[in-house]
Amino acid sequence: MTWNKPPPAVAVAAADAHDTDHGRLRELGYKQELKRHLSVLSNFSISFTVISVLTGVTTLYNTGLAFGGPATMTLGWFVAGAFTMAVGLSMAEICSAFPTSGGLYYWSARLAGDRWAPFAAWITGWFNIVGQWAGTASIDFSLAQLIQVIVLLSTGGNNGGGYLASKYVVFAFHAVILLSHATINSLSITWLSFFGQLAAIWNMLGVFALMIVVPVVATERASAKFVFTHLNTDNSAGIHNKLYIFVLGLLMSQYTMSGYDASAHMTEETKNADRNGPIGIISAIGISLIVGWGYILGITFAVDIPYLLSPDNDAGGYAIAEVFYLAFKSRYGNGVGGIICLWIVAIAIYFCGMSSMTSNSRMTYAFSRDGAMPLSSLWHKVNKQEVPINAVWLSAFISLCMALPSLGSLVAFQAMASVATTAVNIAYALPILFRVMLAHKSFVPGPFNLRRYSILVGWIAVLWVATITVLFSLPVSYPVTKDTLNYTPVAVGGLFTLILLSWIVSARHWFKGPITNLGG
Repeated sequence: MTWNKPPPAVAVAAADAHDTDHGRLRELGYKQELKRHLSVLSNFSISFTVISVLTGVTTLYNTGLAFGGPATMTLGWFVAGAFTMAVGLSMAEICSAFPTSGGLYYWSARLAGDRWAPFAAWITGWFNIVGQWAGTASIDFSLAQLIQVIVLLSTGGNNGGGYLASKYVVFAFHAVILLSHATINSLSITWLSFFGQLAAIWNMLGVFALMIVVPVVATERASAKFVFTHLNTDNSAGIHNKLYIFVLGLLMSQYTMSGYDASAHMTEETKNADRNGPIGIISAIGISLIVGWGYILGITFAVDIPYLLSPDNDAGGYAIAEVFYLAFKSRYGNGVGGIICLWIVAIAIYFCGMSSMTSNSRMTYAFSRDGAMPLSSLWHKVNKQEVPINAVWLSAFISLCMALPSLGSLVAFQAMASVATTAVNIAYALPILFRVMLAHKSFVPGPFNLRRYSILVGWIAVLWVATITVLFSLPVSYPVTKDTLNYTPVAVGGLFTLILLSWIVSARHWFKGPITNLGG
């Protein structure tokens, strides 16, 4: 039995804040299969951990330094953060009306209208799920690369005969990390709730510890003028236009500020989901914006741009690792304290990957529940602990496969971060676009809503995603060669082509959008 639009009585009931969670889910077309155990704190913790400022800022700090430097990072953080909040607010409003694990693709189906619902769900769902898989692959591979640097520094550093793990060893690190994440995500939601809250605490305390310790230990500090106004145009990319450099540098901030759709994907396991899901989205963005800025400031007050980016330094050009290592080595004669700081970051990235896989598996479960994936009946099965176990291991396997290009070319794999950011943000924007264009009169809001500002905020969100999609597809180095090509437009364009062709050739004949599993 396919289902796209509920009767009017159900639409009215969907706005009733006093309905029970199980009743709300039934009204949206599904029976309760997952254990509803998460509190608002647990829901927030998962999104906050997926955003993980320690992960995004650390892994892309080199990009921020090279393209604009301090000014791009300290000011650009708030530019990206403000527009991201607009996206988050619009998503939170829709989440309040439709609290399901399917999240974005389900919203698109409900908001696009009967005629376009299946196609809207198809394209949104595939952009979302592929972007999520790419995100998990990128997060866990960045952890593997950080471990490579930690081992290098622990054995003497780049200039002291330290051990630099080969690309095959790094890939093995990546595989082990994914295996451990899949194992943890196979546990019950009670354990995941515990780990999620632990991860949020670790991320919060880790940021505060590093933003205080590193500047205090550093023997040399940058001036406030340097941190807030210096725009670095000295790079090896052949790009010197200040505006061009500034927008390219926004990648660090925008990459970090993504993944908050995790709160939506966990709503079928969250109590009072129509309220707590939206709170999880907004609070994760807001708190990340504040603590992330503190982390950027703390690190940037201790930078020397040319030396940090040099491949000849002790960390082999890994900027933040060199900041930590050099700060302690300059004051105490050794970099042990810096290596400990790096482990704080590494554990935060580990938690980020763990929570990212949690979100991936719920999206995979929901998408296959509606028959959109090959072998759907296999991937939406839940075990006795009410965990979508097959979806967990499928997500781990695909994320592993997505890292295989790193064995051939790191340039191609580095596009993964951009693909993850771009694809996921496109998925964020699509239901918002349908909301402001096609459902501006028919949309029945839930307990959380933007009232008269809904359409305005929605258009701001859509236009911002359209802008960054173009910006992150621009060349990042001149002259453009096969080694310097920005693979983002190639990868995202290829993904769109595959999604569209699969719809035209096959899916349009059988995929009807969300399917009720209530029976009867």
